[in-house]
Amino acid sequence: MSEPEKNPAPNWERNVLEKLALSAIQEQRRTRHWGILFKTLGFLYLFIVLFLAAGWFRSDGVTIPKAHTALVDLQGVIASDQVSADAVIGSLQGAFEDKNTRGVILRINSPGGSPVHAGQIYDEIKRLRAKYPNIPLYAVVDDICASGGYYVAAGADKIFVDKASIVGSIGVLMDGFGFTKTMEKLGVERRLLTAGENKGFLDPFSPVDPEQQTYAKQMLEEIHGQFVAVVREGRGERLKETPETFSGLVWSGEKSIELGLADAYGTVESVARDVIKAEDIVDYTQQDSLIDRLAGRLGAGAAKALAPFAQPGVSLR
Repeated sequence: MSEPEKNPAPNWERNVLEKLALSAIQEQRRTRHWGILFKTLGFLYLFIVLFLAAGWFRSDGVTIPKAHTALVDLQGVIASDQVSADAVIGSLQGAFEDKNTRGVILRINSPGGSPVHAGQIYDEIKRLRAKYPNIPLYAVVDDICASGGYYVAAGADKIFVDKASIVGSIGVLMDGFGFTKTMEKLGVERRLLTAGENKGFLDPFSPVDPEQQTYAKQMLEEIHGQFVAVVREGRGERLKETPETFSGLVWSGEKSIELGLADAYGTVESVARDVIKAEDIVDYTQQDSLIDRLAGRLGAGAAKALAPFAQPGVSLR
């Protein structure tokens, strides 16, 4: 007769109890670790708040030297949904208002954009230079400073370029598309109802109206005249005008110095060190929040999708 099987129940119960005890200990350790982490983060937050309140740091966490060069970036197309006047103006105001700013550098890398936004930035530059006469503002050009970008740069005390930078394009354009022949081929009829004989001004689905086209050219000439006046005011006697100066052409940085459109070669670092005499550089460029950037991209995407069907707009590009 075989021996009776041993009862495994006691071993099984002991294993379960051991696992439960180990789990409880591990949970306590995790809780303690999370508590330490949250306390550390809390102390760090209070530390930063106290330092900000004491004025030792800027709002973006950068230490401000007692004497420094303020940097403001203008990178991209000048427009409400890209590089807006509000953002650049706010950055410039912060740079000029800091009592430790010895000079301001506006770094430009822009093909142009809205004449309205470019004009607003230029006007604010003139106001700030008059309000803070002891703080110079210099424009430093990266790859390109054309059209609306140059409109803004004209307000600076001096313009510094690289020999290969692209500078100029002092002109105005209005572009769009015409779909009348395509509609004829597709057998599509345009039915446009307006109150006001020019309400359908330069409608892309209607034949070109010679009178409206003439009016548009006159308007462009008017805005171009404003651009020319700004350049002449900003550059003064340094400008060596030729028949091509205001034709919309662009030049290399090297040629722009010869023409008086720029003053000298220079980078942000060399201007801060050799011209302003304050090597420490503090960036005052306002940064959009993540939500603002996403909203801007969605808006820009919708605008691009509808662009072929919209009325033409005026641009300094």
